[in-house]
Amino acid sequence: MAQEHEKTPNEAAAAPARVEHPRTIRSYVMRAGRTTEGQARALATLGPRFILPYREAPLDFAAVFGRQAPVILEIGFGMGDATAHIAALQPQHDFIGCEVHEPGVGALLKHIGEQGLTNLRIVQHDAVEVLQHMIPPASLAGVHIFFPDPWHKKRHHKRRLIQPPFVAQLVTRLAPGGYLHCATDWEPYAQQMLEVLSACPELQNTAAGFAPRPAYRPQTKFEKRGLRLGHGVWDLVFRRV
Repeated sequence: MAQEHEKTPNEAAAAPARVEHPRTIRSYVMRAGRTTEGQARALATLGPRFILPYREAPLDFAAVFGRQAPVILEIGFGMGDATAHIAALQPQHDFIGCEVHEPGVGALLKHIGEQGLTNLRIVQHDAVEVLQHMIPPASLAGVHIFFPDPWHKKRHHKRRLIQPPFVAQLVTRLAPGGYLHCATDWEPYAQQMLEVLSACPELQNTAAGFAPRPAYRPQTKFEKRGLRLGHGVWDLVFRRV
């Protein structure tokens, strides 16, 4: 999961030719995090099997996973704790996690090895390009974006991931009936998310405003600590009509 105070997430979704994502503005920052020995070992031993090389051609999900199943994409999975939890909880679904930070990729590979997960793959690349070139249109059953960087300062708001151009791009990759699940612990960003998603004609809110936390999304230690301190967490779940 993309921890709100631990890291910043990937950019998301590919722009159709008529609506380009501004490539000069990124919603994540490359940080020089330290890759542990265990993470490096997982990268070396499990990476060849579970990391999908970036390519400018659509993926064949059935060939990637060896079966036909609904595919869910997570953008910016952080250290991968929630990603692995959800993949284990929903073996009937296949998952692709997109993350640029090597320690997080190594950490998720460790989870894959320790839990014996077979329904999870990783792309270590800018998600804008991943969705543009690797994810076929109308192919995803769901998209998870948990705790993207809120970019607190006003002058940085343009870097926030959930904005109208991004949403317009993202819905092209959702199948009809597919869902978009966002979560944040920053109330001003939560309100912006609600406004932006509600304004997209291809999306319909599954709740009257913010949604209850779906049972499949685990609470992080940071979230639990924040809730104990009286901080809020907001989930939004919209479906493509």
